[in-house]
Amino acid sequence: MHTGPRPPQPTESAAGLAERKAIRNPLLRPLIFACGWLSVVLGVLGIFLPVLPTTPFLLLAAACFLRTSPRFYHWLIHHPRLGKYVIYYLDGKGIPRKAKIYTLTTLWLTMLITVVLVDSTVVRIILPLIGLSVTVYILRLPTLVLPPEK
Repeated sequence: MHTGPRPPQPTESAAGLAERKAIRNPLLRPLIFACGWLSVVLGVLGIFLPVLPTTPFLLLAAACFLRTSPRFYHWLIHHPRLGKYVIYYLDGKGIPRKAKIYTLTTLWLTMLITVVLVDSTVVRIILPLIGLSVTVYILRLPTLVLPPEK
């Protein structure tokens, strides 16, 4: 049973958000929904595997579910372990320092490996530019200080 402080509640109902952002294309909708579940699986695996980031995958899952399934969006943002990170980010409170460090480390390690393995001048120019842009974005996000878990 969860005894710590409750995570913040989203500011707008999932139904209201989903209605405004719903994907209605019958071919695209199942693909986005499947992408959401794949992101949840990868996010949960990221809790246990040091090569996968958790927070970015959960944010992607929330975005996919918001557009395809209010039920699963609601499930994700109210999940006792996973939901708090999504809500903190969506409310503009940021992401934990550990998640920033982990995301940036994974980003730069995978980009370095790609640049070494792929023999393409275009890749060697574009990847560091993308990495720099993502790094600036993540560093500019507020750093969330989480209360200690009991």
